[in-house]
Amino acid sequence: MRRCAGAPFPAYDINATCLSALAAIDIAAMHIETGRARNVLVVASEIASRALPWDDDPQTAALFGDGAAAVLLSAGQADEAGLSVGPRLFETYESGYDACTLAAGGTRFDYHAQPEEFERNSFFKMEGQALFKLSGKVLPGFIDRLLEMADCRQRDIDLVLPHQASPIALEHMTRKSGFTRDRVFNRASAMGNLVAVSLPAILNLARSEGMIAKGARVMMIGTSAGISVGGAVLQA
Repeated sequence: MRRCAGAPFPAYDINATCLSALAAIDIAAMHIETGRARNVLVVASEIASRALPWDDDPQTAALFGDGAAAVLLSAGQADEAGLSVGPRLFETYESGYDACTLAAGGTRFDYHAQPEEFERNSFFKMEGQALFKLSGKVLPGFIDRLLEMADCRQRDIDLVLPHQASPIALEHMTRKSGFTRDRVFNRASAMGNLVAVSLPAILNLARSEGMIAKGARVMMIGTSAGISVGGAVLQA
């Protein structure tokens, strides 16, 4: 009998643009919570530079960067180096579906039958004002619902790890969220918008900078195309 090389395991993609890693963490946690898995590796990688609109919208293009990050989730009590994954919440508001688009990223344009249309629509487009307006409207209520799920209040959150969308977006989020600036981890000017990599990358960065002490309660939060909002509360 022939043996397969290595041990088989399930592997699949989670596509939620900037919230992809957080959505994958949510699904990984559910696998562990239901006993289907003991260890799950979440890997995020982005090459945003392949589809940036430098000719038409250089201000948007300059916000993004390439990167990769990984998070390992394991069953059992978190050790000194780990964090426990608590409540997670995701909401999508269809009214902002066209605020972030990559029209040729799906099946709307056939590469073989419509090569010119495909090429013309293969660059990322973002309506920043529409994003700000909708996210500012829904963010306070979303945070309240996530805090309620975690049975805590804003003052109980020691550190907020937001998706590093842009320096302006982080200022906007801070004003709308009600958290003081000293509790919001902001490295957008240094690292740029790494799309799906953003949240796991700043989680690692915050830990390496000693920003997450033992016993700290951390909120990860972000927005993505959809427009979607997602968040999770972690316990160190």
